[in-house]
Amino acid sequence: MSKALQILRESRAKCALYAAPVVLVLASAGCATVRPEQRAVLADPTMQFDEQSADQAALDHALDNREGSTGGGSVRGGGCGCN
Repeated sequence: MSKALQILRESRAKCALYAAPVVLVLASAGCATVRPEQRAVLADPTMQFDEQSADQAALDHALDNREGSTGGGSVRGGGCGCN
């Protein structure tokens, strides 16, 4: 049984030895230097991950114009609205 444990430990050590450079390469792939003129492109509202995308903003604008009212899009719930 001790021979099997020794083989298992050696295989784990080899796996860790081979996995370390792969993890290092993958971690460094996310790092980048951004030039000042590129920051304007990255700061564009369409590049932001949020619920209010440019498409949603255009749809809200069209809906506001069609309905003749603005706002109330974030309110959840029901009721008669007679307050």
